[in-house]
Amino acid sequence: MKNPSLFFTLLLLFSCNPEDPVSPIVLPTNLNTNIVVDEGFVELQATANGANFYSFIFYDGGDSSYVESNDGSADYTYSLTGEYSVRVRAHLTAYDYIELMENITISDVGYTGGVPTTGYSTPESYPNYSLVWSDEFNGSSLSSDWVHEIGNGSWGWGNNELQFYKEENTVVEDGLLKITAKEESAASFNYTSSRIKTQGLQSFQYGRIDVRAALPYGQGYWPAIWMLGENIGSEGWPSCGEIDIMELVGGGSFNDRTIYGTAHWSDNGAQASYGDASSLPSGEIYAEEFHVFSIIWDETSIRFLRDDIQYHDINISGAALSAFQNDFFLILNVAVGGTWPGSPNQNTLFPQTMAVDYVRVFQ
Repeated sequence: MKNPSLFFTLLLLFSCNPEDPVSPIVLPTNLNTNIVVDEGFVELQATANGANFYSFIFYDGGDSSYVESNDGSADYTYSLTGEYSVRVRAHLTAYDYIELMENITISDVGYTGGVPTTGYSTPESYPNYSLVWSDEFNGSSLSSDWVHEIGNGSWGWGNNELQFYKEENTVVEDGLLKITAKEESAASFNYTSSRIKTQGLQSFQYGRIDVRAALPYGQGYWPAIWMLGENIGSEGWPSCGEIDIMELVGGGSFNDRTIYGTAHWSDNGAQASYGDASSLPSGEIYAEEFHVFSIIWDETSIRFLRDDIQYHDINISGAALSAFQNDFFLILNVAVGGTWPGSPNQNTLFPQTMAVDYVRVFQ
C-alpha cells in the first residue's frame, strides 16, 4: 500500500461511526409484590417482567437483613411490633434494576420471650450405648459436676464479648438449668450472663451427647453448647481442639432459625475449622420450642444432629485432627455481643434465658 496512513485513518473512521447500533439496556418492568404477615413473620413474593433475580432489604430498627432470590420469594421474622420498610429490587444485572419500597405493619409478634413448654425430646437409652453421665437438672442448685467461669476473660474470651459472667445468672428450677442474660451493669460491663463448665470434673472421649435446650433470640445473643479438650491448660487453643455442638448467632446477617455445628483445631499452629448450619422451616425460631442438639463422635468422625437430623459430618481420622482423639469437657453459656453476632440494639429483648432440660452422654 502506497499510503498506509490513509488506510489507518479510514479504519478509525469506520470503527468510530456514531451511527453504529448500540444495544440498549432493557430494565425489568411491572414490579409487583404480594406480602403476607403472620404475627412477626413476613412472607414476600415479588414479580416483574424481564427480571433475572431479585433482592430485598428488610429494615429492622437500626439494622437490616439482605436477601437475594431467583424466584422473587423472601421472608423475615420481626421480634417487635411496629412499622417497618422493605426495599425490593428486580434486577437485570447487579447494577441494573428497578425498585420499590414497601411498608409493613407488625401488630403481633407471637413469641415474646419466656421458657417454652413443648418441643423435641430424645430417649434415655440407645441400642449398643450405655448412659455414662447425665444431668437432668431436677434439683434446686447446680450439681458439683459444674463450675462457673467469672468475668469477661481476656478480651471478651477472645471474641470481644460484652457481658460479665457471674454465678447469679444461673438457676436450677422446674427441672431446668436456666442461664439468663440481663441488661445490667457489672464491673464496667453493660450486660451480665453465666458460663459453666465441667473442666476437671467430667470429661469424655467419644460417644453420643444429647442436650435438650430452648434458646434466646434477637440481635446480639450468642448462646452456645460446646466442648474443649481437657488438655487446654498444657496445649492451649486451638491445639486442644474445640467441638461446638450448637451455636446460635442472633440477628444481623444471621437469623434465629439457624444454628451451627463446628469443629476447630490447629493446622500447623493456625486455627482451622469446619462447620455447617441447620435451619428450621421459615417462620420457626429456636426460641419457641425445645430442641435437642447432639453429636455422635467416634475415632473416625464427628456427626452433628438437630432433633435427630444429621446436618454435618467431619472426618477426624487424619493425624492433623488428632486433638479429637482426646478427652473433652462441656461448656454452656450465653454470650452477649461479640465479633460474630454484633452488639444488641434497641429491639433486643432483655432478659432472656437459655433453658437446658438435660445433658446426656452415652458411650
